[in-house]
Amino acid sequence: MHLLSNTLRDYAWGSPTAIAALLGREPSGRPEAELWIGAHPDGPSRMVDGETSVPLHEAIAADPAAALGPESVEAFGPRLPFLLKVLAADSPLSLQVHPTLDQARAGFAAEEAAGVDRSAPHRNYKDDNHKPEMLFALTPFEALCGFRAPAEAAALFERLTGLVAGTDAAEVTEQVAELLRGPDEAAALAAAFGRLIEGGRDVRSCVDAVAAAVGIHLSPGGAHGSGGDDDAALRTVVDLAAQYPSDPGVLISLILNRVGLAPGEALYLPAGNVHAYLKGVGIEVMASSDNVLRGGLTPKHVDVAELLRTVVFAPSEVPMLAAQESDLGQELYRPPFAEFQLQRIAVAADGSRPAPVPVAQAGAAVVLVVDGSLTLDTPKGDLALGRGQSAFVPDAEAPALAHPGPEGVLAFAVTTGLRPASGLA
Repeated sequence: MHLLSNTLRDYAWGSPTAIAALLGREPSGRPEAELWIGAHPDGPSRMVDGETSVPLHEAIAADPAAALGPESVEAFGPRLPFLLKVLAADSPLSLQVHPTLDQARAGFAAEEAAGVDRSAPHRNYKDDNHKPEMLFALTPFEALCGFRAPAEAAALFERLTGLVAGTDAAEVTEQVAELLRGPDEAAALAAAFGRLIEGGRDVRSCVDAVAAAVGIHLSPGGAHGSGGDDDAALRTVVDLAAQYPSDPGVLISLILNRVGLAPGEALYLPAGNVHAYLKGVGIEVMASSDNVLRGGLTPKHVDVAELLRTVVFAPSEVPMLAAQESDLGQELYRPPFAEFQLQRIAVAADGSRPAPVPVAQAGAAVVLVVDGSLTLDTPKGDLALGRGQSAFVPDAEAPALAHPGPEGVLAFAVTTGLRPASGLA
């Protein structure tokens, strides 16, 4: 086992205090958006041994079979297939979608062949992997996720038409509502999404007019709205427009599901799912990739044509993910992706020595302690982890037991989803 030193990403939307407060350290003074724990070459963790450290992806490459296990190497190649993040959104992330594995491979190969620099701002594919992911909420967490039923979205745009009646903006909202009333739901969503994202100046003007009208409508001196889910969607329009004026993504938010996760709830995001995290702190797990196609709410590059080829236009329920309990009492979150599964290790202090928890392990595992402490125990040795510390457990060292400290522990472990990992051979 190896103690890890991890990469902190200071994207502008990050919280200046949340990750530091969660993990018990001093803030860096910068926006702290994501803590990466894994072996992605753009931000690899480092294995720490005294005064020396080695990038995790280089250590894995030196002996993939021992680090990852033969089953993982056969399925994903000689690289850690997952990436664990602590994510803290103080403001909305971009509206985005992730490609399928085939799309990622084809797009990456095409951009490589065209000689597009991998750091170029207009580059779409940073690697050749897909990026399915899941989010476990540590605090109340707000997001947009997948398309709502077109009829519901149409009703929202009809409501907007009433609020901006008699203006040029009403022509846009009325047209979008009509497109959403089409007989084929997939075609209706594609037509409305395309009209907004490709709309040009009239859509940008509509965003600002709608945001102003909705702001008045929901203000103490306005009509106040109904107080239901529709009003939550309309408040999102006002909030997004304040940060991204004239951005088509503000109106696109109304054709997406508005999600509020309570702490302990989780959702997963397959390829083609349009989504945006809005606010909150969570544990995010994904296939080890940085491929993002953006659709708005960002100053970064938006490739509309590639985006439209990637989005799955179909209404969907929010893909919530419930915990499963293994035969050994492990709390597992197993989305329908082979690259990863998440284990929550939660043991309260009760004055006695808590029983050890088997770490679910199908290949390599990474473990992060969020609160309290634990000691990892494998046939090859022990490793103590305190709050904010993390470790890499090679496949060759399985099985691992997590012995909670006397104050209890809240920790998370990630391994592959190749099989329902029991944690013990």
